[in-house]
Amino acid sequence: MKRLIILDRDGVINQDSDQYIKSVEEFIPISGSLEAIARLCQANFSVRVATNQSGIARGLFTLATLEKMHEKLQNLLLPLEGNIDGFYYCPHAPEDHCTCRKPKSGLIKQIANDFFAGKSPQFQQEQLAKTYVIGDSLRDLDAGKEAGTKIALVKTGKGIRSLQTIAQEHLSDYSQVPIYNNLSDFTDYILAINDTEIK
Repeated sequence: MKRLIILDRDGVINQDSDQYIKSVEEFIPISGSLEAIARLCQANFSVRVATNQSGIARGLFTLATLEKMHEKLQNLLLPLEGNIDGFYYCPHAPEDHCTCRKPKSGLIKQIANDFFAGKSPQFQQEQLAKTYVIGDSLRDLDAGKEAGTKIALVKTGKGIRSLQTIAQEHLSDYSQVPIYNNLSDFTDYILAINDTEIK
């Protein structure tokens, strides 16, 4: 059986911007992230993306443009034998008060319902407890915590800013969160654990 892994997009897979990633040209992979995803795929992980994309609600780009960004990512992964098995996104603005915008866990629950389709809620929860959500912001971590997953923070994207917030505001809830330089470093860790479990 494949194992599930859930990635934030901007700041984890591709470069982030406070002005939003609004076009295919602005969608630039972080060094090593494509190779990391490919390695996860080849190790029998199902890689899925959970991403807030409020730029759609703000009129900064369209759903068609978002889909073209994801098509670009899949095309870049193809020669590396990698693939994203599903893109789950929230197109809403914060004031919409939806259930899918992180830090709420709606996107992760959607992923679980799809990946564990036909399984009982108890089984889904047991499996989510073994599943990692990797992000660069506190809202990624909060969404994972609310859904009952494991969580990890990368220093790319907003990661350093998130670490500074944790330190400055003395947020003890995040004191035990594992921290990695980037997705590639996290992948080194999870594949080493996976190899140990297989052996």
